[in-house]
Amino acid sequence: MRQAGRYLPEYREVRAKADGFLDLCYTPDRAARVTLQPIERFRPDAAILFSDILVVPHAIGQNVGFVEGKGPVLEPVQSARDLAALDPGRTLDHLAPVFETVRLVRAELPEDVALIGFSGAPWTVATYMIEGGSTRDFNTVKSWAISHRSEFSILLDLLVESTSAYLIAQVEAGAQALQLFDTWASAVPAADFDNWVCGPTARIVAAVKAKAPDTPIIGFARGIGPRLPDYIRQTGIDAVGLDSSISPAEAARDIQPICPVQGNFDPAYLLAGGLEMEDAALEVLEGLKGGPFVFNLAHGINKETPPAHVERLAEIIHNWRASA
Repeated sequence: MRQAGRYLPEYREVRAKADGFLDLCYTPDRAARVTLQPIERFRPDAAILFSDILVVPHAIGQNVGFVEGKGPVLEPVQSARDLAALDPGRTLDHLAPVFETVRLVRAELPEDVALIGFSGAPWTVATYMIEGGSTRDFNTVKSWAISHRSEFSILLDLLVESTSAYLIAQVEAGAQALQLFDTWASAVPAADFDNWVCGPTARIVAAVKAKAPDTPIIGFARGIGPRLPDYIRQTGIDAVGLDSSISPAEAARDIQPICPVQGNFDPAYLLAGGLEMEDAALEVLEGLKGGPFVFNLAHGINKETPPAHVERLAEIIHNWRASA
């Protein structure tokens, strides 16, 4: 799940040579190297592109930075004038280094290892753009979106256009599947869920499918629980990522009959390791084996995770599959 190499010493070595986080994302040789590091260590079935969801607002003209110990810092978009300064037409030129990273990774990956590209979904990206960074309460973005509905609709339209072009270009460069991260979907009021989450995602899926109809698209709308079936049907995604609030039994009963699932191993177990980790991994494997699934984490890996724990988890999965 995203930036999967950040807990590895070899990742930190490459990261230290970059002039900030965005420089690492935009330097193809380094971004390709850190994309490949987990593949070389653990031999999973797929690699996921090393990048960040905030390269899209950066590409369309918003000031974006990353501060050590704080995270992303953006110049907030909160007015019609701010919106007018954004230009989705800049997306492909600005993100050309990312597409070069995709080409480099695809050239080095074994043929039997897939490459997954990704982007943030419009709602989640918009939260950072409007709040100016991370938030715990989402008060600014929700109040602005509610009181400035026409402007918020324009922002979502800009993000749909830019994200669609970005994902299509990733496929053209060599990505074989795509994932849309809507990490903060649970913060959306129920009355606005269709318009702020499902609708924009559905438009991106349709745009990508029009150009690359055979490319699987995985949607990850974290924390929406009982809304997942509607989210799957309304967006047209091919598979859905599950967070750890959903049990394997629930996923097998309610979600797998609709589409393949990805997940949903809690990264806290991976951090803890030991028999608890092993038992939890087997619970996911056994619970989802009755339908199509991809074993994955339920969210991003903790950067303090010992690599030995990941090695053991990979061993458990490989052994289970070999004996299945």
